[in-house]
Amino acid sequence: MKPHLFPCKVYYEDTDLQGIVYYANYFKFIERGRTEALSAIGIDQMALMQLHGVMFVVRRVEADYHKPARFGDDLDVRTEISSVGAASLNMQQEVLRDQLLLFSASIRIAVVNQQGKAERMPQSLHNQLVGS
Repeated sequence: MKPHLFPCKVYYEDTDLQGIVYYANYFKFIERGRTEALSAIGIDQMALMQLHGVMFVVRRVEADYHKPARFGDDLDVRTEISSVGAASLNMQQEVLRDQLLLFSASIRIAVVNQQGKAERMPQSLHNQLVGS
């Protein structure tokens, strides 16, 4: 997958009393970035559940905070798929302000069925992720 950029703005609700982004809100930013990145390559997560009975769930996140984002900042969430397995994928994400790295994360996504058990992804989905 080519790196996908998702622009977002820091709103007052994202910040603490000092106008600095509250640490947990970076996870909201990268969640939106992952959703938009998958959508950009034609993956409809609702259709995955309806057609194939599977969904993506975050299994692991390793995050680093480099610099603070502040109220009013225009940010870019950069998302890239780093590897695709039979039942999981790994993604790298960064939150940037004017190309300055503020936050980075490595995310492992698992594919699970409706009972929450790991399951191989449909071949068509695998092909879509590998070929993107």
